[in-house]
Amino acid sequence: MATINFGGVDETVITRDEFPLFKAQEYLKDDTIAVLGYGVQGPGQALNLRDNGFNVIVGQREDSASWQKAVEDGWVPGETLFGLEEAAERGTIVCYLLSDAGQIALWPAIKAKLTPGKTLYFSHGFGVTFNDQTGIVPPKDIDVILVAPKGSGTSLRRLFVAGGGLNSSFAIFQDASGEAFTKATALGIGVGSGYLFQTDFKKEVYSDLTGERGVLMGALAGIIEAQYQVLRQRGHSPSEAFNETVEELTQSLVPLVGENGMDWMFANCSVTAQRGALDWKGKFREATLPVLNELYDSVASGAEAKRTIERGSTPDYRERLQEELKEVRESELWQTGAKVRELRSNTTNVEA
Repeated sequence: MATINFGGVDETVITRDEFPLFKAQEYLKDDTIAVLGYGVQGPGQALNLRDNGFNVIVGQREDSASWQKAVEDGWVPGETLFGLEEAAERGTIVCYLLSDAGQIALWPAIKAKLTPGKTLYFSHGFGVTFNDQTGIVPPKDIDVILVAPKGSGTSLRRLFVAGGGLNSSFAIFQDASGEAFTKATALGIGVGSGYLFQTDFKKEVYSDLTGERGVLMGALAGIIEAQYQVLRQRGHSPSEAFNETVEELTQSLVPLVGENGMDWMFANCSVTAQRGALDWKGKFREATLPVLNELYDSVASGAEAKRTIERGSTPDYRERLQEELKEVRESELWQTGAKVRELRSNTTNVEA
């Protein structure tokens, strides 16, 4: 473990220097890691673990598109690909990576497979933290751990293939064996984490739900819509409004912030841009603080979990979701975005 100073606060983190891959491989050499679910996080984690030399099997419903995707990714039915319950029975470490609604629905069947000495692994603290609503209460004689990559499974896989890593949090909910910390660390390294930082299940889900609804997705989408609308209403063309709102953000500025920090990005902009950003960021901060505090309170109270469970468990949820996504996709904003991406792609192909 290493102590790193983050903004004046010392935190303990684990990197591949302190816990190298060969150590993780040795520690888990006798385990069968069963990855249940091949949707969002499942593919990235399962493929990274397999490529890193671990004994991995996948559990998925046979009549699903995700089963076919798993086959296409090289998982072999009857050898490394099984139904969900059979995979859970075969695994000594059961990675429960179904959707939150899927975890709730399947929990009684999976719980029956969690015999003494096994390990239950999550990448999201939702089911355990809100167990009064989900019913997910693990048996007392197993380890319960969490490794949560800070990004999508697609990003986790893409960075791994490129030789990098996505940072992950990890947590211990239950340590029946006395070795849960080491297990979580080994699995965090195994899935391809850049570095690991410790949290607990409650903090993970509180920060995750706030982030998704806030800066990462909800707030980002909302402020993009607002700026685009203002520019269009003030007479700017769709192309100009989109490029100034989204294209420059995603293709130029955000990558620079990710590589070098916000201050570096500011320092490498024009004086006009610098002054505008520095003078206005405080106004946006003060305007959004009340909304973000309201959001965090909604997460902490369980209201967001309740809404997610109720909406996600309705029989027509996917149909309604497609209607909502269609509305976004067919808006002028994102129709313009599709055309901009097409033009960008064509330009890249011509230059190549």
